[in-house]
Amino acid sequence: MAQAYMTETGNGGSGDEPTGSRFRRRLAGLRRDPGIWRRGIVTGALAAVISLVMVFHAQLPNTVGNLGSLIETFLPWFGVFVPLLGLIGVLRKSATALIAVAVLAAVWLNFFGGLVTDKSGGGGNLMVATHNVDADNPEQRSTAASVAASGADVLALTELKSGAVDVYAKELAKTYPYHSVEGTVGLWSKFPVRDSSPVDIKLGWTRAMRATVETPQGPVKVYVAHLPSVRVKLDAGFTANQRDNSADALGHALAAEPLKRVVLLGDLNGTMNDRALSPVTSQMRSTQGAAGDGFGFSWPAQFPMARIDQIMVRGLTPEASWTLPRTGSDHLPVAARLTVRPE
Repeated sequence: MAQAYMTETGNGGSGDEPTGSRFRRRLAGLRRDPGIWRRGIVTGALAAVISLVMVFHAQLPNTVGNLGSLIETFLPWFGVFVPLLGLIGVLRKSATALIAVAVLAAVWLNFFGGLVTDKSGGGGNLMVATHNVDADNPEQRSTAASVAASGADVLALTELKSGAVDVYAKELAKTYPYHSVEGTVGLWSKFPVRDSSPVDIKLGWTRAMRATVETPQGPVKVYVAHLPSVRVKLDAGFTANQRDNSADALGHALAAEPLKRVVLLGDLNGTMNDRALSPVTSQMRSTQGAAGDGFGFSWPAQFPMARIDQIMVRGLTPEASWTLPRTGSDHLPVAARLTVRPE
């Protein structure tokens, strides 16, 4: 009986069929399956629509609820649909769905594949950082100590309540002997700061400033800005008009800046993909895009979903960009190492 058993299962039976043969047999079976193209049409159509939205996001209208800007803010998250729809396509054994998902993956990689890799280097002679410290931050002293410990040479703080300025000034004084505050934004530096002045971003109160920092390699103009917040409302959509007007005003100020070496630090309440920030982003270079490790999401701190805190440069070379450890704020601090070349 043992001999008979071996004859049944050991000579060409499916139990001993090589893996390659099984794969070819199953593939042949799928080819003969007339439903392989009909199944998963809805999944494939959804993947195709998402691909089209990504490719033509700039053509989406902003006239109704700032829909275009809202989609652009969270555009990187469209990548979540790739594994989700891909799994559905596999389970449905749908060639239609899998081809559409492969196209979606290619589109997403074309947009954001460069942000997945680590582009940071080891150079740089100037470290800068920016942090929205949160007006309601209950941990002001530890927040100040945390950002000071980062090693930044120049530090920008936004959303400073009037009563909190003295707290931050006192805690940062040992590390940063020079500082200037205009309205609710401030600049702290290890190097001398001069020519500090507010920047009008059309709000009626001061939420942006500029100052010259005298680095060992020469003067660098540093702008600190906190653009107005945006909200998503069911009755009004993405309420960003005030922010958009401020971005336009900030863009004009940057365009008129005579100094060649410029750094912009702050909470812009928008991502680099958001067309509404183009007056700024069109003339400045993002350190995260040029030298970051990953997407560098900074808000909300407990589960970052978007990078709305920005470090941007003109006339300097980004070497590395990263987020700093969480503080008592609802934002993460962000930092960058730059190379300032003598003029």
